[in-house]
Amino acid sequence: MLYFLLIIYLLIMNIYTFSLMGFDKKSAKKQRRRVPEKRLFLLSAIGGAGGTWLAMKAWRHKTKHRTFTVGIPLLIGLNLLLILGAVWLIGMAPNS
Repeated sequence: MLYFLLIIYLLIMNIYTFSLMGFDKKSAKKQRRRVPEKRLFLLSAIGGAGGTWLAMKAWRHKTKHRTFTVGIPLLIGLNLLLILGAVWLIGMAPNS
């Protein structure tokens, strides 16, 4: 059950960050209010880095920003470490 919740959480976070990057790209083209970069990084740090990275590739968005081209791959690594830690903790939980 906990594994299922972890997978659902990660799917939701990555779909959300992917969509948010698309919205930000569209807003940039229309010169409208943008999504703050801090928000994109926070969402990436708490599980959505894969969606952010895919959006960067799909829409060629934020690809000239060094903070994104370096930071998002680092956050993917952090996400993987946190996922491994969560899986390890779930495995140690009684009745898992």
